[in-house]
Amino acid sequence: MAVQGRLIVRSDDDIPVRTPRVPAREAAERELSDPRYHQHDPNPIQRALDWLWDHVDALFHTAAGTTPGGWLGLLAIAACVLLLIVALRLRLGAVRRTPTTSGALFADAPRTAAEHRAAAARHAAEGRWSQAIQDRMRALVLALEERALLTPGPGRTADESATEAGRVLPAHADRLRTAARTFDDVTYGGRPGTERAYALLTSLDTDLQQAKPDLANTPTGSHG
Repeated sequence: MAVQGRLIVRSDDDIPVRTPRVPAREAAERELSDPRYHQHDPNPIQRALDWLWDHVDALFHTAAGTTPGGWLGLLAIAACVLLLIVALRLRLGAVRRTPTTSGALFADAPRTAAEHRAAAARHAAEGRWSQAIQDRMRALVLALEERALLTPGPGRTADESATEAGRVLPAHADRLRTAARTFDDVTYGGRPGTERAYALLTSLDTDLQQAKPDLANTPTGSHG
């Protein structure tokens, strides 16, 4: 800059450099977008989890501040809620052990009464009483079908089979209903089978093999 009298003359070299605002901001954004500045940033999942835990933590602190007894009071309430959930779960589990509906008696490929009896004996020998009861009940029903005392019905339930068989063999109607109820209990009600229940079913199956039908109530008027 040269001074001539009172006139100040500024040379071109003295003019300050001014960068416009918009290009400067864009240049800064480009620089900051460089991946090397963000290689240690948390990923989106981590950021979401951090946000969630921050809000949960704030919620618990707020709840503790408004609950009598502070954190101890809040823990007591949480324990009561947990005990209530456990009690409801146990209660609902007990209800489900009582069957409300019955499914089909036969769910697998057709087999003979003798095959089901053999399967029942194998299960019983290994202490699998529920499976033994199921196969013995199926053997009992199939034996009546093989003697033409029951009309074959693949989709028939144990209750339906017992009711129909009870009309043909009225002297055994009560035991047949008990057998069907036992089958439903272990198959659909979640109750474990027992050796005693299996023995009763086996005794019934043996007795039915020698039982004489009420000919007036047989499906076709025939008898075994």
